[in-house]
Amino acid sequence: PNIKIFSGSSHPDLSQKIADRLGLELGKVVTKKFSNQETCVEIGESVRGEDVYIVQSGCGEINDNLMELLIMINACKIASASRVTAVIPCFPYARQDKKDKSRAPISAKLVANMLSVAGADHIITMDLHASQIQGFFDIPVDNLYAEPAVLKWIKENINEWKNCTIVSPDAGGAKRVTSIADRLNVDFALIHKERKKANEVDRMVLVGDVKDRVAILVDDMADTCGTICHAADKLVSAGATKVYAILTHGIFSGPAISRINNANFEAVVVTNTIPQEDKIKHCSKIQVIDISMILAEAIRRTHNGESVSYLFSHVPL
Repeated sequence: PNIKIFSGSSHPDLSQKIADRLGLELGKVVTKKFSNQETCVEIGESVRGEDVYIVQSGCGEINDNLMELLIMINACKIASASRVTAVIPCFPYARQDKKDKSRAPISAKLVANMLSVAGADHIITMDLHASQIQGFFDIPVDNLYAEPAVLKWIKENINEWKNCTIVSPDAGGAKRVTSIADRLNVDFALIHKERKKANEVDRMVLVGDVKDRVAILVDDMADTCGTICHAADKLVSAGATKVYAILTHGIFSGPAISRINNANFEAVVVTNTIPQEDKIKHCSKIQVIDISMILAEAIRRTHNGESVSYLFSHVPL
């Protein structure tokens, strides 16, 4: 079967970059809304017997984009595609991955069920908020890491990277941070935070040494940026000479941009799993790493039946 790549409306720029890297044209698809706001999708070419990849990131109007993805998967499946893979660079509802209080939903599991019922045969995503989300699926899930691209950016853009400390803004990111610190052969630290309610941090305690060093905050996502901006202040007060933040998913909602502009960052680096063009206009500190090559290579390897785990340690340039 041939590869067919279709783009949802959440991030057409990333879809185009992936298609360009694979030397393919994006498939014809028309998405529109009826006057009552129902989503309508028309696949504009035959997918019978083809290996179909649908690129749709969990950003922007998340519920509309998720519904659009489900309809596109189903449209391709009932049009006799041989396999339908959902390429979801930023997985929606990933933070609702556990029952942390009474009567709380596990919405990430619900999204997993919806994707499977719609007809997805395979999921490709990047830096899941919690890797156990892969266990919510009964179909194969490839959770790619932005780590190779992050390491490359650090070595090329931070002159003093050999004298840096990689810092996790919370205990949950310790594993991610230690992996990067080991590969750079530098120290790591973490910040213990206590929350009184969602999106508000009460107090922070730094565990580790950043005095007279460059501090690089690494996390999987930043939403309102309260945590990383508090963390930056904490690192500066602890004696860090410069502070960078590197995030896979830059959601940047609410007061995020004004907080970054007022914070002690040299740069806030994000990947393009979420479109950042509008955010960059309002914040000169934001820089973007293109991860289309990692996703394109994952698609090529999946199509050819090759191992995708190679991408966890290598990024073809």
